[in-house]
Formats: sequence, C-alpha cells, structure tokens
Amino acid sequence: MNGTTGTMGTTDRGTARDIVVVGAGPTGLLLAGDLAAAGVPVTLVEKRAKGISNLSRAMVVHARTLEQLDARALADELEAKGEPLGRLRLFDRLSLDLATLPSRFRHVLVLPQYEVERALERRAVEAGVRFVYETEVAGLTQDADGVTLELHGPGGTSGTLGAAFVVGADGLHSRVREAIGLPFPGKSVIRSLVLADVRLAEPPQTLLAVNAVGDAFAFIAPFADGYHRVIGWNRARDVPDSEPLDLAEVREIVRAALGRDFGMYDARWMSRFHSDERQAPAYRVGRVFLAGDAAHIHSPAGGQGMNTGLQDAANLGWKLIAAVNGRAPQGLLDSYQTERHPVGKLVLRTSGGLVRLAMAKRPWTLAARAALAAFVNHVRPVRVRAVGQITGIGVAYAAPKGAHRLVGHRAPDLALKEGRLYEVLREGQFVLVAPEGVERAEGPVVTAHWASGRRTTVLVRPDGYVAWAAEDADAEAVAAALGEWGIA
Repeated sequence: MNGTTGTMGTTDRGTARDIVVVGAGPTGLLLAGDLAAAGVPVTLVEKRAKGISNLSRAMVVHARTLEQLDARALADELEAKGEPLGRLRLFDRLSLDLATLPSRFRHVLVLPQYEVERALERRAVEAGVRFVYETEVAGLTQDADGVTLELHGPGGTSGTLGAAFVVGADGLHSRVREAIGLPFPGKSVIRSLVLADVRLAEPPQTLLAVNAVGDAFAFIAPFADGYHRVIGWNRARDVPDSEPLDLAEVREIVRAALGRDFGMYDARWMSRFHSDERQAPAYRVGRVFLAGDAAHIHSPAGGQGMNTGLQDAANLGWKLIAAVNGRAPQGLLDSYQTERHPVGKLVLRTSGGLVRLAMAKRPWTLAARAALAAFVNHVRPVRVRAVGQITGIGVAYAAPKGAHRLVGHRAPDLALKEGRLYEVLREGQFVLVAPEGVERAEGPVVTAHWASGRRTTVLVRPDGYVAWAAEDADAEAVAAALGEWGIA
C-alpha cells in the first residue's frame, strides 16, 4: 500500500480508528509510519510544502535511537550514510568513551536530521500514510467519542477533519498545544546562536570539533556533500534573531572558540536563533497527545532533541494502536505521560547543565567543571550512568512493586534462535522470549526462543522495553501476563 498526498476536504468525519498526526518532522514521521504499518488509518498534517528541508539543526543520532530505527529496518542504511563517533566530548577534559555501550551501536552517528527524515518519510509513504501539506490547525474540539480538527489550507481553504486521536508533533510553536490550552512554561537560555552551512578549506582533524573559550562556543560537524554545519555562540553579542548575520561573524566566533576558522567559505545558508528550555505540564489532554518539541524543548547540548522526540513516538505509537484496536488495558494511554514526561524533564535538566558548564567563566565555576570532569572520568558507575543517559541506553521506566528486576528496562539486542531481538521486533508486536520447548503464545504476540539455555521468560513491548519477566514461568503465568497487557 502506498501513501497519498491529499487535499483538505470540507468535512472529513473520520472513523473510530482514524488518527491524525500534526507535524511531519522526525517525531511525526516515525509515529505515523508505525500507525500505518499496523493497519491504522493515519493522516499526517504539515504546514510546510512537500519536501525535506536541509536546514534542520540536529546532527547526531544516539545509540538508543539507532536501536529503534533498527526495529524498523532503517538503521543499517542510515549507518552507511553517516559517520560513527566512538567518543563523545562534552567540554574540556570530559570525554565519554562509547565503546563499552551494551548495544549493537557503540557510537554516536553523525548524520544530518534530513537524512533521518528522508528514510522515515519513505517508510511512512510505503505504509500508506495520507499526507496533507500546506495546512495548519486552526482549532479543535473533542468529546468522549473523538476529536474534530479545524484546518486552514492553501489558498484560504478551510475544513474539518475527524479522528479518534490526535497527536501534536508540530514543534515549539505547536498549534495543537495551543488549541488544548496547555501552557509551555520555561525561558530562553541562549540568545543569538548562529548556524551556518559552509565549506572549509582545511577541515578539522576530528569528526566533531567542539569547544568553549571565554564568551565563545563553537561546534563543527560534516555533511556528506562536502559542507560542514557550524553552530556558534558569542555570549557578549546578545541580539534578536532578526539581526542580519554574515560569514565574518561566524568566522570570528569559531576562531575565538577553536583557535582558527578552518578557511570557511561559500556559506549556502546562515541563520540566527535562540534556544529555549520549556516543557508542557501534560503530554495528554483527553484524546489529544503531544510529542517531540511540541511537548519539550531544550538546549542542543548533548544532541538529544531529535532523539528524545523519536523515543516519544516509539513509546506512544503501539499504545495508540492497542487503543484503536480495542485491546488497551486500563491506564495504558496514561502511561505515555507517566513514562515520557520524567524523561523530558531529565533531558531539560541535563542539557541545560551541560550548556552552563561548557560556558563556565568565573573561577569557581571553572573549578567546579574541572572537578566534575575528573569525577566522571574516574568513577566508573557515574561514567556508565552519564553515557547511558545521553545515549538513551540507560533510560528506564518505573516498574510495579514486586516486579522482576528487568521490568521497565530497555531490552538489549538478545540473541534468539529466530534472529536478533530487534529484527523480530520489526513485526511491530510484543515479543515473548521463552526457553526452548515453550509453544507459540496465542494472540498478537511473536514467540521467540533463547539461543542459549536461559530459563527466564521475558515479554518485550513493541518499543523494546520489558513489560514482564519471570524465572521458570509456567503456561499459566505466561497467559496471565499476556492477559494483563491485553494480548491474550
């Protein structure tokens, strides 16, 4: 089935299974693709014209996101287009080695956001997502049965679109968030950041060049086409985003932070922007959900923005599928808020802390930064936790009291007789990993078996987190667990 590029009808009431996703960035594309792949009718509404922009800001894909993309058969092609970086330098002496990550992806992948979007868009089209471009949300109403979106389209057209659920993945200025009356508390933490795509006469020797000196910060990463993305900040130059930007200013910032400007020339794009720290107090209001930058936005430190949004989508998609198919257990949709809101809050706190430490200037803050770097570098548990948090590998969700120690944690890429776990997860179903001899479980669940002789039975959610586990479980215990998750 192929996707379609639709136009907005005067009235489209939808059905009890229709879902509308607003915003065709990475978050919206992954979510819409998951829904359509499961047979759910989904419309993706986007205010921009059709096409992938190369002006997006994200430049890195972390290990946990690569695992999610692996579960959608996209990771290998993106790995071939990007550059792996085995060490993540944050500032001064703090450098995190990723070689020990308990993942198939023991690196961060340097890859522009538009490459990720292109792969996700192709998947969404192939799955049958209906795209509606050049259309904005003007308002919405909802009741116990569904949601009605008011839309403004090209040429002054207007209409309505009905759905069982709506997801706002429409960014910082989310019209969906405004329509449901949610505030977006927070503040601008960095003003007058500069971005430029340039050619370099003498590129840096390292894949990523990043440093902060005094009032200046600079980051340089390569594109595959010979250009480099430059992000810079001069704390002493606080001007509005509308202030004109020229290449001389970009060169000056880079020289101050990195010691040289690498002979940059031929800027194909330059822009000035600001960085906010904001989070919506709720990710769900009735039948409307928020994901990605519509729900949370933070500084670019650590490269977690796009990655966090993609993890939101992976968490929410299978829950919405269960809901429209009538098999969502009590509280499943509410668990999106309880699981993802704390993650968003943590990312805000850590990315903001990294920015403040990177730009430390006073003697006592510089001393504190040096002490923290030494502590992280020399205390292994702290280092492991820091790596897990930034890469997403260490993110876990709260488990019920008395649950098996694995519950709520990310499932690694287990070796199974049927293949790797993340290959098996490509079916979009729960996976029951059982000892040899256990027969195929009933219901919408894939049964797989350990390649080794382990006796643990593990139920893995479609997003790769452990839903239930037990040692030497009998058939009755397995059936009870499947029933609890609505898949018996």
